[in-house]
Amino acid sequence: MKPANNHGIKRVFRATGFSMQGLQSAWVNEAAFRQELILALFMLPIALLLDISTLERLLLILTLFIVLIVELLNSAIEAVVDRVGDEIHPLSGQAKDIASAAVFMSLLLCGICWAIVIAPLLL
Repeated sequence: MKPANNHGIKRVFRATGFSMQGLQSAWVNEAAFRQELILALFMLPIALLLDISTLERLLLILTLFIVLIVELLNSAIEAVVDRVGDEIHPLSGQAKDIASAAVFMSLLLCGICWAIVIAPLLL
């Protein structure tokens, strides 16, 4: 149900609170999100310390965030599908598989970008 006085700065604070609850829920309930967040927290300082251009640094950091964002969306889709019912349905499986494929694609993108940026530094 939508609150009556949900506008302006009050709405921003409420929305931020809901977002923090979502991040906490993902951390507590989603092992993949925890793993990817820990990996991102490890890789972020590397991206900041490498001797690369600002654009390359931005690319590395953005791909880390893309992985986390897509994982959050995947978790949300899985939660909704699980909430709808316990019966096995082809569309439920399809929704989960497609969301999982999106995570895979984001990880692939991240890996390719990091490899392209870092490879010249290692050769």
